[in-house]
Amino acid sequence: MLPGCFPCEQQSRLAELPPREHLVSTAHWRVAHAFNSTLPGWLVILPTRHLLALTEILPEAAGELGGLLHRLSRALEQVTGCTKTYLMQFSEAEGFSHLHVHVVPRMPDQPDDRCGPAVFGYLVDDEQQYLPAAERDRVACGVRTAMEQLAQ
Repeated sequence: MLPGCFPCEQQSRLAELPPREHLVSTAHWRVAHAFNSTLPGWLVILPTRHLLALTEILPEAAGELGGLLHRLSRALEQVTGCTKTYLMQFSEAEGFSHLHVHVVPRMPDQPDDRCGPAVFGYLVDDEQQYLPAAERDRVACGVRTAMEQLAQ
């Protein structure tokens, strides 16, 4: 854990986190709903230890990530009605160098100006535009339930 790193600090408080910050945890990953999204279901997968690049993950974590991406994508289809999911990993924004993978629902009625890389238009700086915490929790709980059902 790196002091001052938001994802590391969140990981150290796992038991206290609301559903939106702790949808799912595995041995190597934690899934959260993006806090600054205006799109319901914009998820972020974070390693449970401080890493800066995909090349730093252990082989077991790499294997686990593939299955997690698949299950999250299927759960997002069920919960949001998306037609597919976009996957992205940059980890370069100031204050967000901790490795994280975006898993973003691509909705059937998504406007052309929000498709492909333009999907980042759903991430905003204005806190007044963020999805309300209750909505992020609702989606998080729905995704968690869908993943549990998929595991059966």
